[in-house]
Amino acid sequence: MKFLDEAKVYIQSGAGGNGCVSFRREKFIEFGGPNGGDGGRGGDVVVEAVTGLNTLIDYRYQQHFKAQRGGNGMGKDRHGANGRDIVMKVPVGTQVYEEDGETLLADLTEIGQRVTIAKGGNGGFGNAYFKSSTNRAPRHANPGQPGQELTIRLRLKLIADAGLVGLPNAGKSTFLASVTAAKPKIADYPFTTLHPQLGVVRVDEREFVLADLPGLIEGAHEGVGLGDRFLGHTERCRVLLHLVDGNSDDAGRDYKTVRAELEAYGHGLEDKPEIVALSKSDSMTPEQIKTQTAKLKRACKKTPLVLSSASGKGVPEVLRALFKVIDEARADDAEEATEAAWQS
Repeated sequence: MKFLDEAKVYIQSGAGGNGCVSFRREKFIEFGGPNGGDGGRGGDVVVEAVTGLNTLIDYRYQQHFKAQRGGNGMGKDRHGANGRDIVMKVPVGTQVYEEDGETLLADLTEIGQRVTIAKGGNGGFGNAYFKSSTNRAPRHANPGQPGQELTIRLRLKLIADAGLVGLPNAGKSTFLASVTAAKPKIADYPFTTLHPQLGVVRVDEREFVLADLPGLIEGAHEGVGLGDRFLGHTERCRVLLHLVDGNSDDAGRDYKTVRAELEAYGHGLEDKPEIVALSKSDSMTPEQIKTQTAKLKRACKKTPLVLSSASGKGVPEVLRALFKVIDEARADDAEEATEAAWQS
């Protein structure tokens, strides 16, 4: 299945049914009277977050969604049928924007969350509604209200606890494959990863979701390479794991390159907790590890971890560091949810 994280969709809710003008014609009812029914309500356009989806690829092939129109009212005080709603199923983490791509309409972050984007029109009143003591035989009814038409943009931001960032060929996909059951493409050339990959890390009956993002290079915020269009998937991450290739010429320079792109992107990424690790230590001599670690420490102002995804050396220490930050963030979220529940 192809990965698609943005889609432009046209939606239209159903119009309401028209009211009916009708009069009773029974044989033994001398004066009769109005009995025109009301029109039915038009269907809504609803967006629902469901499990089992992690891409918006379905909305590349179908881009028009129209809810059913309400039925017209009929004689004998019969109400028109309400139009059926149309439900657009999207992955958890999908945001709904107006056509300008800036006005947020909905943010679906939980399974089963439903948001009505376009409401159907109300049905018109039949002439029976207008009967009064002074108007015994009304001969008019209301038309149904029109539905809403608009173009929306769907934007998916994967929900992961931790995100992998770094230059191309920094060992991100290899790390993901070594700690999860995910099978990302791994090769010895840059930009092996073209789309975000997700995996679940399980250690001692505990787990968290890890996202591997395509590599960043200098000038990514200006569209160089794959650009920074996938960085939106890290906005929901609780912690970033910044991998730096130990075999590069200068690990400190590589670190600063990626940090500059994160700061240029903004959206709070530069303020997220970050764990820095020097990767591919199995292919380095002790002297190289010492030199690159010193350069990286000067650049990031902290002592980096050293790991080898191929041999597994240093990987448990990195996972423990990630779990520590994630557990603290989860505890803070639970405390905030408890306070919100008490206040409500």
